[in-house]
Amino acid sequence: MKDSARAIERMRGPAIERRAPSRIAGGACCQTKRRSETMKRYGVGEAKGTGGQVMPFARAVEADGWLYVSGQTPMVNGEVVEGGIVTQSKQAIENVIAILKEAGYGLEHVVRCGVWLDDARDFASFNKVFISYFGEHPPARACVQSSMVIDCKVEVDCIAYKAPAK
Repeated sequence: MKDSARAIERMRGPAIERRAPSRIAGGACCQTKRRSETMKRYGVGEAKGTGGQVMPFARAVEADGWLYVSGQTPMVNGEVVEGGIVTQSKQAIENVIAILKEAGYGLEHVVRCGVWLDDARDFASFNKVFISYFGEHPPARACVQSSMVIDCKVEVDCIAYKAPAK
């Protein structure tokens, strides 16, 4: 391959081969093959995601042992749970755990979390909940203040890694 053709290929990215959606572990899964890796998308094509919210994106995407979990809000059956930051933080993390479990991962596989708080004054309370789930071996984390969906006080996403089966 000529150098100019390689440069164009690098700019475009790898060729993608789409596969038909399949049902797995109680959720829809769409697989995409990029060269030697297979990507799984959890929650594609479903009317409702974890917590019951309607979403136009995947709950999670898995590739080469990495799992990228979309931001989870404190929803159950499509409604924001009532209560303060502690109750809502627990529900958001439980929604993350449900997706991790569906994909065959656990909290021990989480390497990074992203957290959005509606009110920066909730930082200390969120940290107490976070520690109760992650204990002595927490993942890396970023936490920012941001206006949230109405009545939501917190949103949590994560990246997890588990060595692929050989």
